[in-house]
Amino acid sequence: MEAIIPVIVASLCVYGLIKRVNIFESFVEGVKEGFETVRFIAPTMIALLVAVGTLRASGALDFIAELITPLADKIGFPPELVPMGLLRPVSGSGATAILTGIYEDCGPDSFVGRCASVVAGSTETTFYAVTMYYGAAGIKKIRHTLVSALLADLTAIAVSVVIVGLIFGP
Repeated sequence: MEAIIPVIVASLCVYGLIKRVNIFESFVEGVKEGFETVRFIAPTMIALLVAVGTLRASGALDFIAELITPLADKIGFPPELVPMGLLRPVSGSGATAILTGIYEDCGPDSFVGRCASVVAGSTETTFYAVTMYYGAAGIKKIRHTLVSALLADLTAIAVSVVIVGLIFGP
């Protein structure tokens, strides 16, 4: 298993030699294109990381979660999932930290743990994905993409709780 990468690289080199491709020149061109992509995307990614860090460090996420939790509790939505639902579209690592906390507090086989697992698997880090893909393509106006993607995340979160409830019971 450890030899898979060297085997792939060697196979590509042999294929390039057979096709009479200047392998080193092609490699250098690919690296140049990669650096150009990084140079183009880096400012957007830095801005996103600063925004996520500010959101988490300022306590804004906790404040918004506290506002939403009573409503979530009234409609039967597990209040422990509110912070994860808020952070998942913004930060995958932050949502994973919340998921780990849910596992530690409630257990992975609890209703909330199962719901959190399904939420983690059925939602996307929307802001990151939009930033990366649109940034790489040079698209400045995201139009309806962000709203649609966030609605898809919200739907996935709500349906996750319903499906886990139907399969495992609350």
